[in-house]
Amino acid sequence: MFMEFELVDRIKMMTDENVFKCISCGRCTAICPAAIFMDYKPHQIIHLVRLNDERALESEAIWYCTSCLYCSERCPRDIDVARVMEALRAIKLSKKKDVIALRNIKDLKKLPPLPLVASGRKYTG
Repeated sequence: MFMEFELVDRIKMMTDENVFKCISCGRCTAICPAAIFMDYKPHQIIHLVRLNDERALESEAIWYCTSCLYCSERCPRDIDVARVMEALRAIKLSKKKDVIALRNIKDLKKLPPLPLVASGRKYTG
């Protein structure tokens, strides 16, 4: 791994969220307005974090997350899923690599404006 700490430990330190409380019920995914565009759904991202799998950092899903907080409100285990997504973005950005190229987004015209604007403002130069 490239990190000094494992992914799950970094997420815990940054967010104080215990991803091991997740029961993979899928409620976060069901309510997510951007889930249909994600390569991994929100509950799958949480699962990847639990496994210390760096695919969570390479996923396009963390950039499609609009931080609308629907997932966090819907979670029966009170996991702030949006906060975990934000932490994953911060970890990825700390590597100082290009994170999103708006020209490369598939089906740009079909994408809801909220994720487009949110990711464009936060993660492009």
